[in-house]
Amino acid sequence: MLKTSLRHFLMLALFVGTSTSTFAGDLNVSAASSLTNAFKDIAQSYQTQYPDAKVQLNFAASGTLLQQLAKGAPVDVLATADQETMDAAEKQDLILVKERKDFVRNSLVLIQPINATIKIERLEDLRQAAVKRIAIGNPASVPVGRYAQAALQAARVLPSIEGKLINTLNVRQALDYVARDEVEAGFVYATDAAIVLDKVKVAARIKVDKVITYPVAVTKDSSNQVEAKRFVQFLASPAAQVIFNKYGFQKP
Repeated sequence: MLKTSLRHFLMLALFVGTSTSTFAGDLNVSAASSLTNAFKDIAQSYQTQYPDAKVQLNFAASGTLLQQLAKGAPVDVLATADQETMDAAEKQDLILVKERKDFVRNSLVLIQPINATIKIERLEDLRQAAVKRIAIGNPASVPVGRYAQAALQAARVLPSIEGKLINTLNVRQALDYVARDEVEAGFVYATDAAIVLDKVKVAARIKVDKVITYPVAVTKDSSNQVEAKRFVQFLASPAAQVIFNKYGFQKP
């Protein structure tokens, strides 16, 4: 009887331990720079709801995140600011296609320092001699830079202002340049401008030829796929959407 009870106890302990460890361990999340504020709040909310989880966040330009993943960096969840980068991750067989989802939308804006006196209301106004420097994410690796470049090309403005463009490593660097009054204008997402409205002002909302949606996916080589899938699902939850809405993101 004692041996039977002991056996049942050990089996129960093993089951509980296995159940806990299924979700336990660090969850490495690589996310686009524009998600910084929202994802920090979401990580806290997630860990409050799931105390066994520990989310480690890594922020950079989407292209940089892809390079890190491709070179073997430990990444469980990848969230980019464009479909192009995630498509590249899919082509390189770096993500689980079935675990790829769109979770928010954003929009492109042209901003100026809060005390700027130069009148800028449309892309053509960037041709003014008074506008000497324009911050733009490097189109080679920064999605917001690609969106801005496409808009400038569509408006037939790019050739005349190309010499004014200052490439940045990510969207937050472009935001910082404008906020510190180091450039006359810059391209960022509406959500980025919204967090420093005491330092920048929106000069124009820029139309783009495609909806700016953010995809997220579980990586193929994740060492914690069960936890990663739970985190991706959490991004669509009411709790997470409230946080995204707080920072100006829209539902996809």
